[in-house]
Amino acid sequence: MTSTTHRLDRADPVTVSAPAPARARGRRRGSARRDVLAAAAFLIPTIVLIVLLRIWPTVLAVVNATRSGLPGSLVEPQFVGLDLFAKMFASPAFWNSVLQTLVFNVIVNPLQIVLALLLAVLLTQNLPGRGLWRTLIFLPAAVPLAGSTIVWGIALRPDGPVNGFLQLFGVPAQPWFTSPDQVMISIIVLASWIGIGYWMMFLIAGLNDIPPVYYEAARLDGAGPLRTFFSVTLPMLRRPLLFVLVADTVSNFVLFAPVQILTGGGPEGRSNFLMYDIFHRSFELSDPYQASAQLVVLLVLMIVIVAIQFRLLGNGANEE
Repeated sequence: MTSTTHRLDRADPVTVSAPAPARARGRRRGSARRDVLAAAAFLIPTIVLIVLLRIWPTVLAVVNATRSGLPGSLVEPQFVGLDLFAKMFASPAFWNSVLQTLVFNVIVNPLQIVLALLLAVLLTQNLPGRGLWRTLIFLPAAVPLAGSTIVWGIALRPDGPVNGFLQLFGVPAQPWFTSPDQVMISIIVLASWIGIGYWMMFLIAGLNDIPPVYYEAARLDGAGPLRTFFSVTLPMLRRPLLFVLVADTVSNFVLFAPVQILTGGGPEGRSNFLMYDIFHRSFELSDPYQASAQLVVLLVLMIVIVAIQFRLLGNGANEE
C-alpha cells in the first residue's frame, strides 16, 4: 500500500492540452484576421481614390452651387442658397442644352446597345474568322477618343473622303458638323463607331456564360432562332445587358471631346450638350459656381434615368 502511494506521488504531472474545437476556433480567428487585413490592403487605396476623385468633387460641386463670387478674388464667395438654380432654370440656353443632351441620349443609347447586341450574337456563332471580326470591330475603342474625333472630323469635312465618295453617286457634298440639321447625327455616328465595339465585348462575355443546356432544351422544343433569342438569350443576358445600358448611358451623358474639338456647341446650339456647357461656363466664362449648379442638375438627371433603368431591368435580373 505504501509503495503504491509512493509511486502515485512521484508520477509525472499530466499535461492538459486544449480541446480540438478550441484550437480550430483559434485557427479560424487567425485566418479571418489575415483575410480582413488582406482585403483592407486591396480596398483602402480604392476607397481613398473614390473619396478623393468621386465623392469629394461631388460634395464640392453641391456646396459651390449655393455660392457666388468672383473666381480668384480675395473676397470669400457669398452664400446665395438656390438663387443660381433659379437663374439657371430661367435661362433658355440651359434648357436648350438639356434638350440636346436628352435627344442625343434617347437616340444613341438604344442604337449602340441594339447594334452591339446583334454583333455579339452574330460573333458568338461558328463563323469563319470571327476572332478577326471581333478585333476589327473592337479596334476603334482602343483608339483615344480625341484621336478618333480628329479622324472623323477630317473624314466628314466638306472636301473630305466621305463627301468625295458620295459625289461618285451624284450626292452633293454634305456639311455634317457645320449643319444644324446634321451635327447631331454626325456626333451619334462618331460616338457609335467607338462605343458599339466596346459594349459588344461585354455582351459577348455574357453570352458565353449562358449554359448551353438552355439552347439544347429550346432546340428540342422546336424553337426557331427568333424564339430562342427572345425566350433564352435575352432573359439570360439581363444582368450584363443592364450593366451595359447603365454604363453606356453615363458615358454618353458626359460625352465631351467631340463637341469640344469639332463643334464648340454649335451650330446654333444643336450640339451644346450639358457636359460641354458646364466646361464652357466654368473655364471660358469664368463662372464655376453656375457651372456647379449645372453639374448638380446633370448628376440628378443621370441618377433618375439610371434608377428607371434599374427599375425596368433590375427586377428581372434579381429574380435569376
